[in-house]
Amino acid sequence: MWSRRQGRLRPTVCGVEELRRRRREQEAGVGGRGSAGAYSALRKARREQQLVSKRLLREDAPEEAGEGCVAAILGEAEVQQFLRQAQRGAEEKEREGALVSLRRGLQHPETQQTFIQLEGSMRTLVGLLTSNQALLQLEAARCLHELSHSEQSTIAEACLPATSYLLTYLSGHSSDFIELCLYTLGNLIVESEAVRRQLLPQGIIPALAACIQSPHVAVLEALGYALSQLLQAKEAPEKIIPSSILASTLPQHMLQMLQPGPKLNPGVAVEFAWCLHYIICSQVSNPLLIGHGALSTLGLLLLDLAGAVQRTEDAGLELLACPVLRCLSNLLTEAAVETVGGQMQLRDERVVAALFILLQFFFQKQPSLLPEGLWLLNNLTANSPSFCTSLLSLDLIEPLLQLLPVSNVVSVMVLTVLCNVAEKGPAYCQRLWPGPLLPALLHTLAFSDTEVVGQSLELLHLLFLYQPEAVQVFLQQSGLQALERHQEEAQLQDRVYALRQTALQG
Repeated sequence: MWSRRQGRLRPTVCGVEELRRRRREQEAGVGGRGSAGAYSALRKARREQQLVSKRLLREDAPEEAGEGCVAAILGEAEVQQFLRQAQRGAEEKEREGALVSLRRGLQHPETQQTFIQLEGSMRTLVGLLTSNQALLQLEAARCLHELSHSEQSTIAEACLPATSYLLTYLSGHSSDFIELCLYTLGNLIVESEAVRRQLLPQGIIPALAACIQSPHVAVLEALGYALSQLLQAKEAPEKIIPSSILASTLPQHMLQMLQPGPKLNPGVAVEFAWCLHYIICSQVSNPLLIGHGALSTLGLLLLDLAGAVQRTEDAGLELLACPVLRCLSNLLTEAAVETVGGQMQLRDERVVAALFILLQFFFQKQPSLLPEGLWLLNNLTANSPSFCTSLLSLDLIEPLLQLLPVSNVVSVMVLTVLCNVAEKGPAYCQRLWPGPLLPALLHTLAFSDTEVVGQSLELLHLLFLYQPEAVQVFLQQSGLQALERHQEEAQLQDRVYALRQTALQG
């Protein structure tokens, strides 16, 4: 028999440009129960690939939304002129207007390059950022925000002199200004290790921990974004999470933000669910999170999400469902789960029923997220007879089989879950049989994908072992002919031969 393994999903960041309500378009996370080939390669690619997500706030300037208002690329002389006017203009309105013109020009990469190459330009901008005139401060911060959105690390590093001031302003009184500073810092953090090296000793973690007390939803959402950018840094698992994040109050506050109830804000919850996902994937101290009640909180949120998809057609629900499913899947691989009073501290049937409601929702609205839900189901059933019993007692085998045609990835994961059930022994195989299982397996044996066929062979092996009458029906329904098409495939031939011998001897 091939061995059972739980698996761990790795962090993936996908970018979207919509603010405040959309975290990112989903890229399905997948893994394989016991498969080494395509799945391990995909997991390795996910670890190595860093897709940067940045935010850009421009809704603060409604006059720019008008037709015909296209920002021009600025040359060196124009940049110098606007900086000079902003610094020495006779009237505040003139100075502010010069910064507005500069900010519009900085929407272009060409102007950004011109700006950072111009001697003294950043020093002048930082001087305006620290002036005692609020409107000039705000426009200077907006200029920095435009620069922070650049995809070039050289521009992020050019902004280094401003970062300590942006950090200081997080303790200010204007929620709009704090929000702008947070998004700017988040953009810079993800782009430059030099920025992170400077901000960490200056106290960015305590500053973010203070911001989480804000009553303003927009600030909390911006905070979640900035923190998620920091947690994606390559050095985060070794240098940031253990010494700074886990030593702060941030994890407990994050879990509070994910508590279901009338105070739960979807946008904020999405941001902090991704933050939690990155912390969990670091594997630094997941037992600590479990001890703080992460499983219970996320389990309750899963139930809440299942109720929500039954009440509304809102397509945004999957944005929260994705990181919640990933967090639960990865926490369930921890040995500490068994020592804190039960896997979910919830009744098994409630969890499984909620998960199937979400799977049905994904099937209809967001098929790319089916692997996320199935991976959680795999980790629930891998070592738990009680969750396997819930799957059977709720008559969910047939709905599970209906997902087989969606894709090869989904097929493998469905078959993996069924193997988890069958492995529990004769009593479980008896309840799997009879029914639509064998016709479904004969159908999957016609697939060309070796992962799908391999999992089908494993499930047949378990059925033959624990439910001998399945052998006779298999032979009657031309099972041997279905096996023959794979007997020359190098990855499958040993298992095909073993299964064929079992069938003939049975």
